[in-house]
Amino acid sequence: MAELLAELARRLVDDPDAVRVDEIEREGAHVLQLHVAKEDVGKVIGRQGRIARALRTVVRAGAARSSYRVLVEIID
Repeated sequence: MAELLAELARRLVDDPDAVRVDEIEREGAHVLQLHVAKEDVGKVIGRQGRIARALRTVVRAGAARSSYRVLVEIID
């Protein structure tokens, strides 16, 4: 799932080299921390959070077959 999230984010931002995804286990869930450049945070979040919501939906759908929850956090 981390690779999928990273690839989607790279296609959205102006600085794809700054995109990094860290995977952390917290409270029975896998947390994917998406790191992007400060100037690209708005592009990843989108208007009223629409792009961020879409990214979270795609990642959750990809992880649906596994038995763990996946959360996405966007960090600059």
